[in-house]
Amino acid sequence: MTITAPPRDVQTLQIASDTAVLRSRSWNRLRFEIEYALERGTTANTYLIQADQTALIDPPGESFTEIFLAALAQQVELDEIDYVILGHINPNRVVTLKVLLEKNPSLTVVCSNPAALALKDLLEGQSVNLRVIKGADDELDLGQGHVLQFFPIPTPRWPGGLATYDPYAEVLYTDKFFGAHRASEQVYDLGWEELLEDRRYYFDCLMAPSIRQVTAALDKLETFQFRVLAPGHGPVVLYGAKELFQGYRHWSETQKSQEQSVALIYASAYGNTATIAQALARGITKAGVAVEAINAEQSEPEEIKAAVEKSSGFLIGSPTLGGHAPTQIQTALGIVLSSASKTQSAGVFGSFGWSGEAIDLLEGKLKDGGYSLAFEPIRVKFKPTDVTLKYCEEVGTDFAQSLKKARRAKAPRTPATSVEQAVGRIIGSLCIFTAKQGDVSSAMLASWVSQATFTPPGFTVAVAKERAIEALLYPGSSFVLNILGEGNHLGLMRHFLKPFGPAEDRFEGVATEEAANGSPILKDAIAYLECRVDKRMEAGDHWVIYAVVDTGKVLDNDAKTAVHHRKTGTHY
Repeated sequence: MTITAPPRDVQTLQIASDTAVLRSRSWNRLRFEIEYALERGTTANTYLIQADQTALIDPPGESFTEIFLAALAQQVELDEIDYVILGHINPNRVVTLKVLLEKNPSLTVVCSNPAALALKDLLEGQSVNLRVIKGADDELDLGQGHVLQFFPIPTPRWPGGLATYDPYAEVLYTDKFFGAHRASEQVYDLGWEELLEDRRYYFDCLMAPSIRQVTAALDKLETFQFRVLAPGHGPVVLYGAKELFQGYRHWSETQKSQEQSVALIYASAYGNTATIAQALARGITKAGVAVEAINAEQSEPEEIKAAVEKSSGFLIGSPTLGGHAPTQIQTALGIVLSSASKTQSAGVFGSFGWSGEAIDLLEGKLKDGGYSLAFEPIRVKFKPTDVTLKYCEEVGTDFAQSLKKARRAKAPRTPATSVEQAVGRIIGSLCIFTAKQGDVSSAMLASWVSQATFTPPGFTVAVAKERAIEALLYPGSSFVLNILGEGNHLGLMRHFLKPFGPAEDRFEGVATEEAANGSPILKDAIAYLECRVDKRMEAGDHWVIYAVVDTGKVLDNDAKTAVHHRKTGTHY
């Protein structure tokens, strides 16, 4: 009997003394943001401390408002809540907060100063008692030993980031840090190794563009004596905290070691421009170029100037408010025009409701200043869709690759070593990988393919981190391996070797049919295999993917497999 998981529910469990977690869960993809792209659902964690006074930490967004408040009412009378503590603030979360304030006007909202400033606008005049945390000395005594401590953990996307520590219960509430977007019955991180991939993806999407701030936050967080890490998303961390900290440190060092960087400057009125920026950053970092994300609304001019001057290129994005760019973006633009070299690559992006004058302003000023734009300005009306975010990610990857190509062109060429020549003698069959998920499809030419197992039938393939299809090849994902034939492979090889623009249809002009798993089968292949990704391992500049075969078919019994011969192991 198959049991279908409900699309939304709230799971409640006691996790420490006087402390419970309410896990608002969705098994479906919750939002069109790049960090949700693995489509494994999500859990929005809210924490309830009931001592002499009651505190609620991080109520969820409007997707869960109704079911969350119903579950919360079973734990505590809503008018008995004394404090709501906000690890960060955004328009989505304010919907739930407004309902709480309507039902309990006397409660006090505890947040950082940047969050307090944003909250006044988002509440649109609704009365609220605010307690603004101004420093590490601020404490909140709930009684029965629960004396909460606070410290800021801001990032460009969440300048109001705030961590909370309860030394009595030994719980450290980390908001966006150490999370993962994954819905499950599992409250704790038992079997934490299986969660590493989800956490790495979450880190790459949300933390990698903010390494300077992330490193500073890690330095603070590691000083606390905690038993439980309580993030805003995913399992509560009880078993693998040490390994998770080590992972964040290692991933951060990988970003800091990159030879080139991009300054990503933006402002975001309703979160849409920030979402575009996050997708661009994801594409840039996966291609091996670091990102310095800068929220123009929170940054000092010196910070913008320093990031631009040390970067190989810059991107600047803005919403359109009343037909204009926000003042902070106009200021940032002036700094860019006076600081950036004319040889630096540039790009413009933004979101708008009814018009896009801010994007036109940025484009015009940069072109008038003598800068060349690496891509057509990205214009998104209202919220970006899944397809839009995939396009932005590919734009980011192309932008990063152009920077790396320019750097290589300036470097002196050296002949291949004997080792590199020897490695090049390893040959592989020529194949085309094809994959489709929802409205997003992709393909790539591959020659690093090798059978790995008999039972089940399986093989490995190496996929470069910057490949567009990489985002469609996570465990559980389906794809088709199309095997090319000798003497009949050049047409398909040339087609899939040519550079494709972001979100360009890879299959235009190619004869295909749909496989049972939804991915394209190339009719000119000599055989195909319908496959599922089972595991993937990070290996230098590639991911090594192990896939199992569900079904397959030989289309031409007389043809031989095309193989790829190389002279050096430093190129495909």
